[in-house]
Amino acid sequence: MAVYETSRSLNEGVRADARGFFASLFATVATWNDRRVTRNALSALTARELEDIGLNRGDIYNV
Repeated sequence: MAVYETSRSLNEGVRADARGFFASLFATVATWNDRRVTRNALSALTARELEDIGLNRGDIYNV
């Protein structure tokens, strides 16, 4: 007779939750860093260069 186990051990769920937490944390930090790098790059542009791409200094933070 075959037996099919439908429940997981507690440790498996905890490990999956921890992996999900750290993956989410890593994604949040990576997104924050990408935005920081973009803001710094845009801040380095001149007003003329920003105008060429349709932005002004006030738009940099919202980008």
